[in-house]
Amino acid sequence: MSATTSGRFGWTVATPLLAAVILALTWGSKPGLLVSAVVAVALIAAVLAAVHHAEVVAHRVGEPYGSLLLAVAVTVIEVGLIVTLMVSGSGDSSTLARDTVFAAVMITLNGIVGIALLVGAVKHHLAEFNPEGTGSALATVVSLAGLTLVVPTFTTGATGPVFTGSQLAFAAVASLVLYGGFVFTQTVRHRDFFLPVKTGASAQGTSPADEDGDGHADPPTSREALISLGLLAVALVSVVGLAKVESYAIEDAVDWLGLPHAVVGVTIALLVLAPETIAAVRAALRDRVQISLNLGYGSAMASIGLTIPVIAVASIWLPGELALGLEPVQLVLLALSAVVSVLTVVPGRAKPMNGAVHLVLLAAFLFLTVSP
Repeated sequence: MSATTSGRFGWTVATPLLAAVILALTWGSKPGLLVSAVVAVALIAAVLAAVHHAEVVAHRVGEPYGSLLLAVAVTVIEVGLIVTLMVSGSGDSSTLARDTVFAAVMITLNGIVGIALLVGAVKHHLAEFNPEGTGSALATVVSLAGLTLVVPTFTTGATGPVFTGSQLAFAAVASLVLYGGFVFTQTVRHRDFFLPVKTGASAQGTSPADEDGDGHADPPTSREALISLGLLAVALVSVVGLAKVESYAIEDAVDWLGLPHAVVGVTIALLVLAPETIAAVRAALRDRVQISLNLGYGSAMASIGLTIPVIAVASIWLPGELALGLEPVQLVLLALSAVVSVLTVVPGRAKPMNGAVHLVLLAAFLFLTVSP
């Protein structure tokens, strides 16, 4: 392997393979405390490796395809974790999908976006982005969240915050249509609306050795991209399998600490979105906040637009009902986040205060989840 290839991969080559070995050794068991700790470390490492390899492939295909690919890869991990925990978990899993999807929405709208805007604006005075593309992404996220998480709270066809079978089918199809329409807009019809805004800092940072001008090394070769694609597949399989092994330990820890069951969903969302948050911050530091927003809103969209249809189909076989409707406090937090996000996106540039407001909303969500 060449020096360039080694530089791109390093530990990320061994991690998916080691995670697969640990999965093979622990599959079908309910491990003790020490083994659970090892599995947890392997699970986190596999998530980091999976997103790294998704980034390598994404860098090869370019923007905005790269952000789209990364968001889809993260959502595959999220769906796998939700389904395995719903099947294997010992507690009430009827609200697990809702809690995880809502947590992903709050973390992306306020966490990823907030920290990217704060970092970008502090370093470059203002965080600049394209309000046309970002606005359409935000509109899609809000519509998806409203249709799948808000509407079931008020429907009367079934008892509780749940859809009837036909309503769930409609929500799943509508989610796919909205997500598919946005992907077409982002990658075909209006691709230029989602490319980084050329500011003085980013323009000056372009060098002859960095032909794509994104502050990274030049895109990987086809061979490197194929290697990453294979390792990405191994890492994703390992993540889903290790999550099944670790499911009992996660729920036992939440019960032992006396925390609400919703914390399980927040834990899943924090786990799968942590690497993407790092990628968004790195882009913001290079004065490419548009990429950060593509990652944040793209992840929120994929989390709803892909997770809900998959869970809707899986609910045919999964035990118990699927409660998707949000609680009153969650509805208020979602409404606040939507209003603040609109006010942030419309001008096309943000000050540090915009990022701080989003991060305070995220802190409120996390605090009220632990102490409802």
